[in-house]
Amino acid sequence: MTDSSGEVTRLLTRWQGGEDDAQQELVGLVYDELRRIARNYMRRERSDHTLQATALVNEAFLRLLRQATFNDRAHFFRAAAQAMRRILVDHARRTRAGTRIPREEQLPLELATEPALAPRTEVLELDQALSKLAELDPELAQVVELRCFAGLTIREVAEILEVSEATVSREWRMAKGWLRQELASST
Repeated sequence: MTDSSGEVTRLLTRWQGGEDDAQQELVGLVYDELRRIARNYMRRERSDHTLQATALVNEAFLRLLRQATFNDRAHFFRAAAQAMRRILVDHARRTRAGTRIPREEQLPLELATEPALAPRTEVLELDQALSKLAELDPELAQVVELRCFAGLTIREVAEILEVSEATVSREWRMAKGWLRQELASST
């Protein structure tokens, strides 16, 4: 995920400046990374999930291309995580009727497989709790979003947010604790 040369930022600048070929170069540069992120998340979804990683990336990319204004690489990947979250939540809402996993079959947040949540965590419940967390502490919510919905590692999140890995680890622990409590109280 390292972009030491700033290539993504450079391509974003060129694209926003009206250079159409920069968009194609950008797609070529980040598509594999976005697909890896989507595969990581989808691997933790139900086995009968109807949304595939490629479809998730393609839909996220369409949303990102419509936005078309990014400050830099970090902003782009934060927007990608948000787009994937919205897509997964929208998909869960559309398919929720009759498919809710009984509470006793869901895994608690503390048993989640890193970097994303365990397969049985309800996306809609997590989204609601994450929205509450964002009101209280946007930075913590952003760490959760990048870890859970984009499937990024601690190091990758630190790189995108331009903070230390220790800061991300601390915020991740705090956010998991808060979310665990919030999800438990919503039952």
